[in-house]
Amino acid sequence: MTNKFAHLLVIPSLFIALSSFAEGTLPLADQVSISADKQLAQLKKNVGIFEKNVEIIHGNRRITADHLEVHKREDLGDNKQLLVATGSPAYFEEKQTDGTIMSASANEVRYDVDKRYLTLIGNAQVTQAGQKINAKSITYDMDQQLISAEKDENSDERVHTILVPVNTKKDNEKGQP
Repeated sequence: MTNKFAHLLVIPSLFIALSSFAEGTLPLADQVSISADKQLAQLKKNVGIFEKNVEIIHGNRRITADHLEVHKREDLGDNKQLLVATGSPAYFEEKQTDGTIMSASANEVRYDVDKRYLTLIGNAQVTQAGQKINAKSITYDMDQQLISAEKDENSDERVHTILVPVNTKKDNEKGQP
């Protein structure tokens, strides 16, 4: 009985976590690795659930959370996965092509793998290249590099952005180390 139950959990979670790799759509470096203290699967709904001390690493992306749901459905596009991470807060980070790190945090972080679309809900924050945006909710189309932030309609606290000036001096000018 125990062996049968173990197969019910292991097989679907391997299917969900490694499906993109198995389909040959991801190079070996982009394997999905999920670790957590507890794992469940809702087989009929194609949902993997990971709880407590969750960390997912997918290529140059990393998510940490208290709770993570991996939804796999045909209507989600080619990669067919939606990651929903919750925590106090949940974190998302991605290494950009220029080597900088884009980091985001919120009470709920939703990442549509196919569309590369990030939705942050509740105490949302995005930090990239020294710039920081705080708001009730933030959406980020990572391919288009479009960010939209909104305040809570029931609060006086507005969207807050901190911009850091870019140093335009050349490193080889006199007086520069």
